[in-house]
Amino acid sequence: MTLFDHVADLSLSIDAVSREQFERDTSSDFLRKTTVFSFTGEGETGRGEDVTYDTEDHDALAETSDDVFGLAGDYDSFADFSAALDEVDLFPTKEPERESSEHYRRWALESAGLDLALRQQDTDLASAVGRERSPVRFVVSTRLGDDPSADRIEMLLDRDSDTEFKLDPISAWDDDLVATLSDLDCVRILDLKGRYEGTTVDQEPDADLYERVLSGFPDAVVEDPAFTDETRPLFDGEEGRVSWDAPITGVESVESLPFEPSWLNIKPSRFGTVESLFETIEYAEERGMSLYGGGQFELDVGRGHIQLLASVFYPDGPNDVAPGGYNLPEPPAGLETSPLEPGSEPSGLDF
Repeated sequence: MTLFDHVADLSLSIDAVSREQFERDTSSDFLRKTTVFSFTGEGETGRGEDVTYDTEDHDALAETSDDVFGLAGDYDSFADFSAALDEVDLFPTKEPERESSEHYRRWALESAGLDLALRQQDTDLASAVGRERSPVRFVVSTRLGDDPSADRIEMLLDRDSDTEFKLDPISAWDDDLVATLSDLDCVRILDLKGRYEGTTVDQEPDADLYERVLSGFPDAVVEDPAFTDETRPLFDGEEGRVSWDAPITGVESVESLPFEPSWLNIKPSRFGTVESLFETIEYAEERGMSLYGGGQFELDVGRGHIQLLASVFYPDGPNDVAPGGYNLPEPPAGLETSPLEPGSEPSGLDF
């Protein structure tokens, strides 16, 4: 029995659909907008967050009716609900700004449907798949600015000396900064963002930068390098440290990587469907790959969903699922520290 089989037969009934838009400034110097879908039925509500990055796509959706996708109705199974989404135009008023947004919006609807189905059956995800929720280790993901310094890292370490980090190196990182960060012994993942295209955080392949961080952080996981004739040789013998994020959208994408990975960053919205997400988790587990969760500046229920998935499937990984307050330009004092404890009475997709 596969993971998806455990939830595929859950029935659900949607009486009404509503939406709410959220926005917030972030530590990466952009205004984040998301849209949360709410499905109600049988006295329960299931929710899912659309983490599409382009504000134009959220604003275009806001101009449509609440149930523009025609999802209200009874479904004999969650699998039937997912199949019905195959026929839905997820961007009915305009083409999405980028192709990946199709998966992001699909995940919002799928997660809202699964949340509702679990609640209507008076159960939660961990119970449904026969696993437990465990405390979640998390790392704080942040950028150090165009004129990079360790100030933000040192500020957070002053609050909690055990804080661990996922950082985005850029070509402006010099030897002194790398040495300072290395001495702090808190960097667990270095995201080279070499597989991003057309975003504000693209980082072109830079052999000098790659060599600097590979040698400066010998125990850190290195995520999403861009392999060129100049950069690929730097990873000879280092393949076990390489992780992949942006390319990972399902099993086929894992199989198409340059070599079988030791690490994967699991961002559920990249998969679009619950079935693809669960299939990929099982595929990785069977091959002994290490997994950790990834965040996308979720502003509402989506953050709890990625924390839940980490809790159930990869609680001990360097999960990029820190509480949302860490993403603010000025993180407030008193934020929760790692590990995050799951709630005592879960329902649906509650963490």
